[in-house]
Amino acid sequence: MAEKIPVRRLSIRLDPDPRRTITRFFWPGPERAQKIIKRVDSLTPKQISELTNEVLQQFTSGNPGLAEILIDHYKQAIQQASLPFNDDFEAQLLTGAYFSMEYAFESAALFNPSIVPTVDQPDLSEGTLHFAMSLRAVGEGHLSSITFRRGTIDSKGDVQIIPAGLEVRQLRRKENRNFDKKAFIDKLNDLEIWNEQAKSTLDDLPEIFSTFQLHHKIERTKNTSSQSEIDLRTLDLIVWLAKSEYEIERQESDDIENLVLFPISETESQGMEDMRLVRFDNPDGSIRYYGTYTAFNGTSILPQILEIIPKEKVVVHTIHGKYARNKGMALFPQKIDGQFAAIGRVDGENMFLLKSDEIDFWNQAVEIIQPKFNWEFVQIGNCGSPLLTDAGWLLLTHGVGAMRKYSIGAALLDKNDPSRVLGQLEQPLLSPNEEERSGYVPNVVYSCGGLIHKNNLLIPYGISDASSGFAIVNLDQLLGKLT
Repeated sequence: MAEKIPVRRLSIRLDPDPRRTITRFFWPGPERAQKIIKRVDSLTPKQISELTNEVLQQFTSGNPGLAEILIDHYKQAIQQASLPFNDDFEAQLLTGAYFSMEYAFESAALFNPSIVPTVDQPDLSEGTLHFAMSLRAVGEGHLSSITFRRGTIDSKGDVQIIPAGLEVRQLRRKENRNFDKKAFIDKLNDLEIWNEQAKSTLDDLPEIFSTFQLHHKIERTKNTSSQSEIDLRTLDLIVWLAKSEYEIERQESDDIENLVLFPISETESQGMEDMRLVRFDNPDGSIRYYGTYTAFNGTSILPQILEIIPKEKVVVHTIHGKYARNKGMALFPQKIDGQFAAIGRVDGENMFLLKSDEIDFWNQAVEIIQPKFNWEFVQIGNCGSPLLTDAGWLLLTHGVGAMRKYSIGAALLDKNDPSRVLGQLEQPLLSPNEEERSGYVPNVVYSCGGLIHKNNLLIPYGISDASSGFAIVNLDQLLGKLT
């Protein structure tokens, strides 16, 4: 049996904190909602003012922008209850509070981290790298969202994490964004809904159209056509796609550890799972960040991708194509032979190399790694984006073995032709030890992406779907086993 590579587990643990909350919309149904709204309307102006102040004083400290959130929830409740608006601002705030609830988004778990270097490196001591992380947070009802952290790693492999605060801001969707007409049509085609109704809806729209323009065209179609002429299912699916492809309002603050990306669209209404971050270097020298993740609506999954253009915009795209049907796609940090490339598990069991001319359409794939060793007999997949080294692309993997035990391994892919596997570890780098075996899902260590700094490989990893830890591996020793 081959000698195992030494792994240094750090003492740092990121544990879920139930004190970190956001304010969510609460909906008891239209009949009860109408009763609640009428009860608030029956109060005197003095009672409304006193109750509103009580709510704001008690809950504002942990909920930045609470007043704006309550107004949004008021408008949503009034619309869904089909009741007229009340022009009184305090009445709107108070009514909105009755349709709101605090939600501890990471009360149950904080795990499956991914890590990337930041664009701007603050003036730190020599040999220290600043990084950003994404993590999967789970709250009541096993609802997953994406939260973030910042930290540093020095030349010795010592890590520090900036603590997260209790005032958490939920990232918000921009109400109006622009769509590329050709790309939108391509996605309608992939969904098999490019029919006469879709064509007539999009025909009059410009090559770059906005959310408002699309909704206006759909409403005009519904109001000017007879019911027998309208394909309501197609119109609803067009709206669904537009809502799934959203832009996020920019945040001027750098304290990403106090932000959470909570499900915004219908496709991700029951969870956003296991984001794999990558810092992507474009051929022109510009940098973007991508984060592939799995959206879950309660019945089906859909791969999605977060695109961050530093200092410009943040957009979420749905991912389409023949080979974009499974969980866990991880992008390479640069193009390969002029194409985007990714590692995915198309069939749920083996690893594939995917290539595409577009970041959100994947129709080329070749199988490269099958389960080979006993600790991965059930299935094998990636543990984040490949990392470029002089020896080739270092790919962290995960294998599932007996008793559904998850372990982290590694493979080396050819630098110029990543479909060529140069080496694999016979034994896992990291398996759950006795302290790590217990959790929400027992016997699991799992990562969504590591980082190389100096001669150290930093692996942030989820511990039995409960918390997160960190491990350091000597890069030369690891590559020595793979070449």
